[in-house]
Amino acid sequence: MNQIVIKHVPMAELPQAWRERLGQTANARVTISIEAEQAAEQQASTDLADDPLFGMWRDREDMADVEGYIRQVRAPRSGGSHDES
Repeated sequence: MNQIVIKHVPMAELPQAWRERLGQTANARVTISIEAEQAAEQQASTDLADDPLFGMWRDREDMADVEGYIRQVRAPRSGGSHDES
């Protein structure tokens, strides 16, 4: 990952939006760290594939019909079952 660190930057040299977010006094100095981020789709696919909880219920026979299972779970809260055809 690429990273740039700039130390002891005067607040007056920062963009206005940054100064507003930091809320420091005008004579303050700050350290700025800028890092490249992974693409969202790359990060999401990597995170799911490595997560030990991913697919933990795949073998549950009572959830073979996912829509039916969810209707059954939600029925007590919605006042009964609904047939959506």
